[in-house]
Amino acid sequence: MKPSGRDWGLVAPAQLLLTVLLFVPSLYVFWLSLTTSTYGQSPVWAGFANYATVLSDPYFWTATLNTAIVVNAVVFGEFLLALAVAMLFAGWIPWRRVMIAVVLAPYAISEVVAVVIFKYMTEPYAGPVTLALRAIGLPTLDWAVEPSHGLAMVVLLSIWHHLPFTFILLYTALLGIPRELYEAAQVDGAGAWRKFRHITVPLLVPAMLVALVFRYIFAFRIFSEVWLLTGGGPARTTEVLAVYLYRQAFRYSDFGAAAATGWLMLLASLLMGSWYIWQMYRRMFAHGRA
Repeated sequence: MKPSGRDWGLVAPAQLLLTVLLFVPSLYVFWLSLTTSTYGQSPVWAGFANYATVLSDPYFWTATLNTAIVVNAVVFGEFLLALAVAMLFAGWIPWRRVMIAVVLAPYAISEVVAVVIFKYMTEPYAGPVTLALRAIGLPTLDWAVEPSHGLAMVVLLSIWHHLPFTFILLYTALLGIPRELYEAAQVDGAGAWRKFRHITVPLLVPAMLVALVFRYIFAFRIFSEVWLLTGGGPARTTEVLAVYLYRQAFRYSDFGAAAATGWLMLLASLLMGSWYIWQMYRRMFAHGRA
């Protein structure tokens, strides 16, 4: 069924809002990326020189690699943990309402407060978590000095803070699966693994794709955790693309290079999430076309 003029009229206000708030600023940023611009100076046309400068900067590629590592570790680590917790809650768990509130609590904490809590808990010399790990003979996270430890801290912090988002999507989808399907499978002699593989996973795919797409989009823009925890250091070895963009714009006052970085981030995020977007469209919308 093709949309009518009345249908277009109903969605026109939302489309106009998106155009004003997203499309027009995006075009301006793209134009800015083709100029040389800084404080107190009118933009001067530079073509694709900013893109060439950014792509030839080794710090950009370090930030790109760090971003890819952090984003994939966060998205898939958070997804697997959220799925396990959602399966647990969909079964039997005591004090369900209290436990759900506990799982959702991190989402009520601002990123700044979350970073402060993690920095205190894992302080390399006197943090409670550090002292506990030393007491049982396990290695500690020296995130202030070791780049890999710093990125690991960022991953752990982001997973803890954003787990409620993925959990609530998967948990509500699990609750929507008819119990009769599991009962019929039980009668047919299916075990827990077969139920999960042939009933739970296929019916959860739409919710999984939505969760993965949104978390890819949000995680790719990760900034606060890295900036407040390590500042991109030591020696810019834990820098991610959002921090690199921030330095270009507000530390070096190179707005053209910062805008070019922003557009490269957009293209990279689309490339990383394109498969999930296509699968979501194919499974959820393509069948409804006239």
